[in-house]
Amino acid sequence: MEPKKVLIVDDELDMRIFISTLFKTNGYTAIAAKNGTEGIRKARESAPDLIILDVMMPGEGGVFMYKELRTDDQLKRTPVIMLSAIAKKTFTHYLKMLNARLNGTIPYPEAYMEKPPEAEELLKLAERYLLEEKEETM
Repeated sequence: MEPKKVLIVDDELDMRIFISTLFKTNGYTAIAAKNGTEGIRKARESAPDLIILDVMMPGEGGVFMYKELRTDDQLKRTPVIMLSAIAKKTFTHYLKMLNARLNGTIPYPEAYMEKPPEAEELLKLAERYLLEEKEETM
């Protein structure tokens, strides 16, 4: 059986290396992207089983990519863990404001973690969504 694919999108090289290494050493295929534009492209190319997405990135950042994911027919059911240095409350407020502008079209992500993540906690959270998907296909 082919390993599950995890797409890590973060502008910080250290964070991409840390998370990629965490998933690779636990038997997953890790795919990394440095911004939202590259992340969307790689998501469409690789059809990941899970996306770990930083909120605050320069240019087309994490919120833009998240909106793109949730409105793309191929990717909208892919679980997303938002990972950011900003508080969950701030992100939730921003998403509410965005939904008010877009008539409530963007659902909340499956999970939200503040940086820096604890390795075991991030892995356990990710595995919950990766195993759920596996059970659905059986």
